Amino acid sequence: MNKFIYLLITISACTTVSDNPEPPITDLAFPPDTATFFMEELIQGPFNTRDISISLDGLEIYYTIVAPKNKISVIVSVKKISDQWSEPEVVSFSGQYSDIEPALSPDNTQLYYSSTRPDSLGDAPKDYDIWVVERNDNGWGEPVNLGEVINTSKNEFYPSMTNSGNLYFTAQYDDTKGREDIYISEFSDGSYTQPYSLSDSVNSETWEFNAYVTPDEKVIFFSSFGREDDLGGGDLYASIKLNGTWTGAVHLDKINTSGLDYCPYLDAKNGAFYYTSEVSEIKNHYDSAMSYNSFMEMINRPKNGYGNIFWINAEA
Repeated sequence: MNKFIYLLITISACTTVSDNPEPPITDLAFPPDTATFFMEELIQGPFNTRDISISLDGLEIYYTIVAPKNKISVIVSVKKISDQWSEPEVVSFSGQYSDIEPALSPDNTQLYYSSTRPDSLGDAPKDYDIWVVERNDNGWGEPVNLGEVINTSKNEFYPSMTNSGNLYFTAQYDDTKGREDIYISEFSDGSYTQPYSLSDSVNSETWEFNAYVTPDEKVIFFSSFGREDDLGGGDLYASIKLNGTWTGAVHLDKINTSGLDYCPYLDAKNGAFYYTSEVSEIKNHYDSAMSYNSFMEMINRPKNGYGNIFWINAEA
């Protein structure tokens, strides 16, 4: 069996979310067999934590923290030094505008992300565009806007770069098949071509967004909201490319919840699947009255309706 088909089947067969947290010093080569908070004590909190991208050597992790009501968001990194994970830090190119959805290129020399950063610093924030930064001897260089072929007066989100240089992303253009589609811009002769919407095996009459495409473009993981099998808040799906054609999307029912499940990412080297979930354990009534301390403890922990990053062994 093709290993990518096997991966898709096994991810769909995984068990449900576990309450057992991982310690802050996590070995990325040993993902848990049940969907579990990722580095709960280090990178999670009573705030919206979402998106993830991991370097090839497993020593760098990039993710997003979002302020309440989406006022601003920053891209944060942690690094593994001498078997210890560093404290989170805002990356050098973030912290001034809303920056989200970091995505390392397959060779790890570039990092793509979506941002309200204006073309000229000092200007007011604009709509979300896709930007790229390149590594240099000091870390990361200055962000570069991908240009008008990719970026328009509308939002562009969630870049995913492949070995061929093709770029997948989310947009809400006039030619969408539904409310929001996943697009591809093919890289040809050193430049990006006009983006087009993926087939109706992926896109539908509703919302499709946040697609992670494996570097060889054989599998796409994405989120959708409003489909018949949606569990309530937006779920994760996957499609396999066979003979150059995307097959009908599969609902990953064993890891989807009644909350929004989105921001998929696959660490193929370590066989780990990551995603963000807004699953909430908070109920609208309780059998007995809570004290102030118990109420504050409830709302200031993960699973409070804000995004949290989960991970699971893809071959569980």
